[in-house]
Amino acid sequence: MHHHDNGSLMELPLEDVKKAIGFVPEGLSDAEVAQRRAQYGLNEVKEEKPLSPLLRLWKSLQNPLVILLSVLGLISLLTGDLRSTIVIFSMVVLGVAIRYTQEMRADKAAEKLKALVSTHATVCRNGEDKEVPLKMLVPGDIVKLGAGDMIPADVRLLASKDLFLNQAVLTGESLPVEKVADPLSGQEEPLYNSNNCFLGTNVESGTATAVVVHTGEKTDFGALAAHISRQQVVTGFDKGINSFTWLMIRFMLVMVPAVFLINGFCRHNWLEAFLFALSVAVGLTPEMLPMIVTVNLSKGAIAMSRKKVIVKKLSAIQNFGAMDVLCTDKTGTLTEGRIVLEQYLNPEGTPDQKVLDFGYLNSYYHTGLRNLMDEAILHHEEVGTALHIREEFSKIDEIPFDFVRKRMSVVLENKEGLNILICKGAVEGIMERCTQVEINGQITPLSHEQQERYHRQVEALNAQGFRVVALAYKWMPGAPDAPVYSVTDESELVLLGYLSFLDPPKATASAALHSLSAAKVDVCILTGDNESITAYICRKVGVNVDRILLGPDIEQMTDEELTAEVVHHHVFARLAPIHKLRIIKAMQQNGHVTGFMGDGINDAPALKAADVGISVNTAVDIAKEASDIILLENNLMILEQGVAEGRKVFGNIIKYIRMAASSNFGNMFSVVGASAFLPFLPMLPIQVLINNLLYDFSQTAIPTDNVDPEWLVKPRKWTVGELRRFILVIGPISSIFDYITFWLLITYFGGWNNPALFHTGWFIESLFTQTLIIHVIRTNKIPFIESWASWQLMVTSVCIVIAGAWLTVSPLAATFGFTVLPAAYWACLFFILIAYVALTQIVKNWFNRRFVKSES
Repeated sequence: MHHHDNGSLMELPLEDVKKAIGFVPEGLSDAEVAQRRAQYGLNEVKEEKPLSPLLRLWKSLQNPLVILLSVLGLISLLTGDLRSTIVIFSMVVLGVAIRYTQEMRADKAAEKLKALVSTHATVCRNGEDKEVPLKMLVPGDIVKLGAGDMIPADVRLLASKDLFLNQAVLTGESLPVEKVADPLSGQEEPLYNSNNCFLGTNVESGTATAVVVHTGEKTDFGALAAHISRQQVVTGFDKGINSFTWLMIRFMLVMVPAVFLINGFCRHNWLEAFLFALSVAVGLTPEMLPMIVTVNLSKGAIAMSRKKVIVKKLSAIQNFGAMDVLCTDKTGTLTEGRIVLEQYLNPEGTPDQKVLDFGYLNSYYHTGLRNLMDEAILHHEEVGTALHIREEFSKIDEIPFDFVRKRMSVVLENKEGLNILICKGAVEGIMERCTQVEINGQITPLSHEQQERYHRQVEALNAQGFRVVALAYKWMPGAPDAPVYSVTDESELVLLGYLSFLDPPKATASAALHSLSAAKVDVCILTGDNESITAYICRKVGVNVDRILLGPDIEQMTDEELTAEVVHHHVFARLAPIHKLRIIKAMQQNGHVTGFMGDGINDAPALKAADVGISVNTAVDIAKEASDIILLENNLMILEQGVAEGRKVFGNIIKYIRMAASSNFGNMFSVVGASAFLPFLPMLPIQVLINNLLYDFSQTAIPTDNVDPEWLVKPRKWTVGELRRFILVIGPISSIFDYITFWLLITYFGGWNNPALFHTGWFIESLFTQTLIIHVIRTNKIPFIESWASWQLMVTSVCIVIAGAWLTVSPLAATFGFTVLPAAYWACLFFILIAYVALTQIVKNWFNRRFVKSES
């Protein structure tokens, strides 16, 4: 595990550690902290170091398409064709520059928001406790730890109480491990030593005080992170982009040699043929793809940041749009997450002050995970009575909460030296441990018939939306040698009564769920609560609860059975953390892009496994760490806007791909045909390049484009098959009109004996059709009538068309081999364009009806 000498400090006895790090019992002074921060640096493990501007530029250049273009540019430089070199490199610069600036903007927006997501540690400095951001810790700081906290650095325990850590991040061990502040036995690896806690692990239950030994890159986790930069999960979206890139490259590897050979054999000028083939290769490279993808994603991220949504990983936006199942935790997501204590009842259902008092003692004295219920009890008890009960008891021990028992106990000693164990937790569990019941001060044996009746009573409360916990106790003789109490002592208890709490559903919940299902996202509820409460809340927010699948049943199922079973259910209750994870995996097994939204300690594994993990700013640190998207406002309406944003981003990327691919494919047909029958090159290499550069310019505006509302109605996934068909169907249409143009130029305008005229005529027709086709392919409706592009896209299209026409009459015309076209040609062109748009529109509609799954 150890890669450097830092292990040695963690292995030394506590006294030596204190010496080595300059331990001060009352905490460091501010001056001391500043000095150490200068010495040791900030406490952060840079998983992804923020790229310096130059490095980022280098990364933008490392794209296969950019590299391909640059190589083509260099070749053209070596053949001495300076004009072509300049044109090719301006394409590279155009794509990379836009992408680079946009990425920087998105990063800045994300950084701003990330600062709002807080992870703090409680530190003792100058003798008093303060909340300090994690990265401000230095070696020698004394930290206080409680349940749900992440261990902020590599620390050595000074004192601990029932401290259990989850070390899965470092050891892969999923069960919590107990840590105790006692001298090292010196046998084990430091990681398994019970008095060392390491960065990256988190507290499941209990509390502790510890001293920071190593921070940041010096920690074990830091060394690990430096060794393996986090394995990136490749999303379906990334795979799609890659498969498209390679599809184009393969196509090029076939077509370019073909063009080279045909031109070489027909005209025996091999250098000219080579330069022409080279320019065709440039034409076939979808070099704007990386720019379009990045700019779309980062625009999406910026748009979402305005809505108070932080996107930690750019590609998560696309998954957000493709998501068709959202699994969400109930507490704090569908409900307010602020619980109110409504009633304290004896087992017969009448209010009883003793129940409240004992509940108060239990909540007050335990040090583990202070959950919402404890807060509610502590806020409810009158201060006067509270002080009065607290004076009668002193604390001996506690048995902390865990997710298996679902209860926790404290052991107190009264003035007479007797010990009492007070246990609070899930009703089923506590009832099983009880043998007697106390009603109005009378203790009687608990009969089976009473148990049945109490269960029914609790169910009735649950059905009204109350969360109920039971309270039980037992007296025990005090022992002089202070015995250690354990779970086995939670037996033969006296049932005292119930506390019932209300966690009201959020105002926005039902509207949000409604809008998500309108967007064809299935919402599933995954919760640890029992079925009655869950059913109540679900009905309140309008989720169908005919069938609820329960944790204990899932326990019995194999993964295959679960995969078959999840299809029939929308609500899952009484789940342990591992069940949530299995349900997510089962959904993914069924081919769903699955989102998971949660905020608790036990949600972290599911958040990591989901295609898109969503968390809220109030979540525990470990949950925020595991998620891809964090909502700063706990408002579910934002979710639906995020989904729409994700689909919009995907829509604009797919548009570009369809256009680029189909127009390239069509051009190839024309180039190959023309090469074979013309006595000269179909277009000069430089003209091919300029055509391409202008077309690239017109595409820079695609990320600003509007997406038809119809596109947003359902999740959008990547389908390469459909794309391939689209290219094969739409691509050749442009060729038909290219050939009509060739025929006109040769027959009526004397193009056979006037290569410059032929080149210019085809250059203009090719540029105009390509620019127009953007407007047909960008929508499934009728362009210019039912659906308009964004003004930016309209403006660039018009500018490009004007620029192209101007080139043929400009002072540059001769340099680039252009000549003036006769007026009659422009008239013919006008009709060609109208016919072209009409035919493409008809074929597009037929294609959508025939191949695209109907938009139901």
